[in-house]
Amino acid sequence: MIRLASIGLGYGLLTLGVIGIIVPILNGTVFLVFGLLILSRHTRWAASWLEWLKRRNARLGSLIERGEALVDRSESWLRARLGRPFGAPPAG
Repeated sequence: MIRLASIGLGYGLLTLGVIGIIVPILNGTVFLVFGLLILSRHTRWAASWLEWLKRRNARLGSLIERGEALVDRSESWLRARLGRPFGAPPAG
């Protein structure tokens, strides 16, 4: 259940990111990165995109690393509160 909600949140943030690229009011990059961060825990393609973004842009790489730390802390908090595995990182 939590994994499904996490995946739904990730895809929702990706959708907001795409809309943010089109609409100048939203910052699409932030939504795209956080959507990829959440999805990278469940899908290989998102993890590989994050690695590509880190290599390509140093400034975005630092944002991604801070986001990974935030997602790790949130995941630990959820595990402690719910007592279940929140999700496993992709294999390989």
